[in-house]
Amino acid sequence: MTVLLPSGETVPALGMGTWMMAERPGRRAEEITALRTGLDLGLSLIDTAEMYGSGASEELVGEAVAGRRDEVFLVSKVLPSHASAAGVVRACEASLRRLGTDRLDLYLLHWRGTVPFAQTLDGFAALLDAGKIRHWGVSNLDLDDMRELTALPGSCQTNQILYNLTRRGPEHDLLPWHASTGVPVMAYSPVEQGRLLDSPALASVAARHDATPAQVALAWVLRLPQVCAIPKAGTVEHVRDNARAVELSLTTEDLAELDRAFPPPDGPSPLEML
Repeated sequence: MTVLLPSGETVPALGMGTWMMAERPGRRAEEITALRTGLDLGLSLIDTAEMYGSGASEELVGEAVAGRRDEVFLVSKVLPSHASAAGVVRACEASLRRLGTDRLDLYLLHWRGTVPFAQTLDGFAALLDAGKIRHWGVSNLDLDDMRELTALPGSCQTNQILYNLTRRGPEHDLLPWHASTGVPVMAYSPVEQGRLLDSPALASVAARHDATPAQVALAWVLRLPQVCAIPKAGTVEHVRDNARAVELSLTTEDLAELDRAFPPPDGPSPLEML
């Protein structure tokens, strides 16, 4: 299962997030093993950010992918406070050092700050020209922001947003815009940091498929062809559980039950972020 980028390249629909990883030294080896297991299972999209653990997450990812860099579609993000034309370049170079690589496959603006988009895109362009990034995109941008951004020169490859069964606001206008423009969405916190797992509706659907609630939550996000998901998984067991979600096809009955438990939006709402 893959998602098509505007560049024509495909990426795995299910990847791995690393928010809050590398924060507990005693779990470092376990987290590195989990990431490597994900690569073995084809979850080759790994997302991190300079903000996560003040760079510690990038260092952990770099250790996990050492010797396997060519297998990975590697994503990181620049803080808006570093998003000037020169600041983007400096931040990216620091991320590359922490990751132990010469390039990022995708570099995202983490959220919109006070720096004009045009300046950030100038920085992205310089990094593209230098071969330090292959693609760029954004994160946490709502519809008006995306329209403003895409009116500027350049090719935005994705918008990483908070999207799951309890955060369905983007379905009203943002996701339809993405579908119409061919710019895919990357859903973070697709299981709402585990809070969805106690849902009776998810348990009911999971029982019909001999699946787990987490697999149902991920399969629900992945039902849309322009959406990929990047759940965090800090253990091998968790990674293996997530990987099986790509094999799960939800039925009309399943989707109706989930709609009753988690109603879709009936109007526009601001994009949420964590």
